[in-house]
Amino acid sequence: MNRKEARIKAQELVSRMTVEEKASQLKYDAPAIPRLGIPAYNWWNEALHGVARAGTATSYPQAIGMAAVFDRDLQQKTADQIATEARAKYNAYAAEEDRDIYKGLTMWSPNINIFRDPRWGRGQETYGEDPFLTKELGKAFVRGLQGDGEYLKTAACAKHFAVHSGPEAVRHEFDAQATPKDMEETYLPAFEALVTEADVEAVMGAYNRTNGEPCCGSKTLIGDILRGKWKFEGHFVSDCWAIRDFHEHHMVTSNAMESAAMALKEGCDLNCGNTYLWILRAYQEGLVTEEQITQAAVRLMTTRMLLGLMDGSEYDQIPYSEVESKEHLQHAEDMALKSIVLLKNDGVLPLDRTKVKTIGVVGPNADSRLSLIGNYHGTSSEYITLLEGVRKVAGEDIRILYSQGSDMQKDRVEPLALRQDRIAEAKIVAKHSDVVIVAVGLNEQMEGEEGDTGNAYASGDKKDLALPEAQQELIEAVAACGTPVIVCNFTGSAMDLSYAHEHCAAVLQMWYPGARGGLSAARLLFGEVSPSGKLPVTFYKDLDHMPEFEDYSMKGRTYRYMEEEAFYPFGYGLTYGKMETEAVQAELQEDSVVLHVTVENRGTTATEDVAEVYVKNLDSVYAQENHHLCGFKRLYCEAGEKKEIEITVPMKELTVVTENGTRLMDGSHYRFFVGFHQPDRRSVELSGTEAVAVDVTLN
Repeated sequence: MNRKEARIKAQELVSRMTVEEKASQLKYDAPAIPRLGIPAYNWWNEALHGVARAGTATSYPQAIGMAAVFDRDLQQKTADQIATEARAKYNAYAAEEDRDIYKGLTMWSPNINIFRDPRWGRGQETYGEDPFLTKELGKAFVRGLQGDGEYLKTAACAKHFAVHSGPEAVRHEFDAQATPKDMEETYLPAFEALVTEADVEAVMGAYNRTNGEPCCGSKTLIGDILRGKWKFEGHFVSDCWAIRDFHEHHMVTSNAMESAAMALKEGCDLNCGNTYLWILRAYQEGLVTEEQITQAAVRLMTTRMLLGLMDGSEYDQIPYSEVESKEHLQHAEDMALKSIVLLKNDGVLPLDRTKVKTIGVVGPNADSRLSLIGNYHGTSSEYITLLEGVRKVAGEDIRILYSQGSDMQKDRVEPLALRQDRIAEAKIVAKHSDVVIVAVGLNEQMEGEEGDTGNAYASGDKKDLALPEAQQELIEAVAACGTPVIVCNFTGSAMDLSYAHEHCAAVLQMWYPGARGGLSAARLLFGEVSPSGKLPVTFYKDLDHMPEFEDYSMKGRTYRYMEEEAFYPFGYGLTYGKMETEAVQAELQEDSVVLHVTVENRGTTATEDVAEVYVKNLDSVYAQENHHLCGFKRLYCEAGEKKEIEITVPMKELTVVTENGTRLMDGSHYRFFVGFHQPDRRSVELSGTEAVAVDVTLN
């Protein structure tokens, strides 16, 4: 069913509703209208990395981990499987007349905000700091969720529109000020691509204001840009209880009635919250018209028609057995394997079974389920922690010793014990082992969303890049024992890993790898698979040069604008092989530049890796300060194998943005860099390989 047909059917259905019935459908928990055969429907569901909050579902790596895979096809496959499970669960729940929250088909994912500051707790929900990577993975995720059938498989939602990435503590009252150049260059491209190229069905507003206007009632964002410039035809939903913030925190209205009227008039169709209970009063007071109520109701009913919720669809027979199917669990493991980033390796990895007879596993995240899942997660029928994974893969011939080592944050594990009461045990384990794995980091209770976290002092954000003191002391104590140390960092964001890099044999960024992620990690440690993840965010040396968290200017932020050297750069990640670029030739086409690339694995181990393309405009005064990502391709190479690949760069990626926000082609000379990391000095130093540059002149 196309949108025109769905809209006609929606208009006919809505025309038979009273104004009271129409208004009732604008809340996320829309009631049934029995006389018209309309069942109750709850619009709120989540699908960042699996169907969330409604019982059992396959648990994939958190979104930031999926971003580290750098692969559009795998991203789309993940979302397609999530949509399959959402349909399977919806079909089963509907048969039981269970239409509760988190059980519908409107998935409030993906989160395509730019992870501009490493302190932001919700950055784990995003695809990192780069607009190109974010929009490419975002489009793939939307296409996977929505499918290509006669009806929408599920309805995806691009959130949070727009200019939203912390701080969490003041999001309900904060005004994010962004220049026209930063808006067009950084904050809006992913949203535009999901609307104009992937036909995302819904867009969710943010809590904050942007340039003075509350995002869920913004004439500029919703009217001028989203529906005007981009011609968005789907529905717009508020973030949850964001409209209440209009009068309680932003102070742009006087009361709930005025807030409801403002949001509806500016184009917010659906209220996650309860402020739209005042819509009828606003109508009676002449603040909104029946036509405006009707328009929102039609948009929402159009989505329900496109999902086949009224007439049925080809997805109605998807069985419950698809939930946590063997295929889905295997793909989740595959995504976890590909998401883990090897940051340092002095040769200790992969572990050699002929030499390693006793392995120590220590750390508060070694046997923690919370370290696996990240926020907005479902429930798995099985969890495999790092300790359990190592034990499974090591087999009976290798002894595993374990110590918790420290608490996540407190200075002791047992309340009546002395400070750091598990440090001695961790040292004993290290001294009795051939190699020791130290699992540290954070979890969703320490970084995440305001209100959904135990991190009360920062409302889900981090105050700095340091590991908790207890964990840092643990690493230092174990490293001093002389046994080779492998640090596995479970976080959804960049941390200060400088001590681990200097004093430990290997360092890996695990992200939150999914419910069975410990098994994937163990397989990688033992060399069954080579690591191949890439950093979708910069790991900074410190925050000394970082602008204030509340400053939304991009100056000095992310690899595209930073002036100092990164500790671990965006796009960096090692493998057990040694992939190198041998040659690059550029072919100009009408709407793109096609790069013909020769790559070779000059190592002794087969591996996957990600070829990355960066471009620098050599002419324009409007060009970004540094090079920027414009293409990528995941590939597999046997040891010693040489391959020819093509990477197509759309001409739009060569445009620049003026200070007034105009995007245009400006200049003729461009330098492309093709390699397996950025062309910066630090990436070359860490990897031992260089990107190959090729200059292109446009006529």
